[in-house]
Amino acid sequence: MAIAASKPKPTPDHFVLPDLVSHCNFPLAYHPHGDDIAAESVRWLDEGCPELSPRGRKALYGLQAGELTAYCYPYCSTERLRVVSDFMNYLFHLDNISDGMMRKGTEELADSVMNALWFPDRYMPTACDGKEQPADEVSAGKLARDYWTRCTRDAKPGPQARFKENLELFFEAVYQQARDRDTKLIPDLDSYISVRRDTSGCKPVFDLIEYAMDIDLPEHVVRHPVIQALNQGANDLVTWSNDIFSYNVEQARGDTHNMIVILMELRGFDLQTSVDFVGELCRQTIDTFMENQQNVPSFGPRLDRDVALYIQGLQDWIVGSLHWSFMTERYFGKSGAEVKKHRIVRLLPRRPKRIPVSA
Repeated sequence: MAIAASKPKPTPDHFVLPDLVSHCNFPLAYHPHGDDIAAESVRWLDEGCPELSPRGRKALYGLQAGELTAYCYPYCSTERLRVVSDFMNYLFHLDNISDGMMRKGTEELADSVMNALWFPDRYMPTACDGKEQPADEVSAGKLARDYWTRCTRDAKPGPQARFKENLELFFEAVYQQARDRDTKLIPDLDSYISVRRDTSGCKPVFDLIEYAMDIDLPEHVVRHPVIQALNQGANDLVTWSNDIFSYNVEQARGDTHNMIVILMELRGFDLQTSVDFVGELCRQTIDTFMENQQNVPSFGPRLDRDVALYIQGLQDWIVGSLHWSFMTERYFGKSGAEVKKHRIVRLLPRRPKRIPVSA
């Protein structure tokens, strides 16, 4: 008896977002001077990037990184909000220019940025064999030097040191991402999660919570298991939800640095199953974060106040990033409000692959 061949499953044309906004009950706040600072900050980056294409320059204003900063740091001084906003705009800029770079390009970018942080007073190009830097500082270095000089005027020692250390980890992870891209390697889930916690850039921006609120947590507090769990939980929520929100634009350009892609490629999940899987991880992460909030020990009256401010900052990041993801044009274009309401994302067509940048 002949057996009819099974029909291949049709390629999906959309997927449905998990309702993470409703699952997150943290109050949403916005800095009273957020709009003004956001406008100043995006102009700062615009004016500091003469090499930007017209398309890239337009995307700066649709990004609304300053508005994200106002959601995530709603209680700091206006002066410090501006410094943090500048770094947030700058961090997205680094992410954009490193996307598609090969390993050599990401290494050179990292060297120029970290040079500015280690030598903020003046440009000191290195002359090491194979790592020679140009006589004239590139714009990425100049911008880093500008915001870092302003930050270090009144940032306390602990956040300064941790910020530099974590920005180094960011670049190391971006380098790893570039190496995987060069070799067309899709990492296993555990390896991806480890690297993604650094490519997200959450670690240095969480250090800026201390700067924004003018605190300096001692190392024994920073390293406490509950504080580390809260930090990592906020990082995972921001990062994994971002993998969901950014999937559409990333699949359109063939980017594989996304948990949804890994689940489809290595576990054989279909698109919606993968999205639902990551969404459930996000919900569990929010729940665990709230449980950990109830288990924060006392470090003494003075430190307890500072710890509370820091944890509030992590909480603001969780809820602020979720709502902002539907405001920025980075993920859903101008349809963010509609997507937030109906949670249906229509898949974009795949674009031709770009040639990787070597330097």
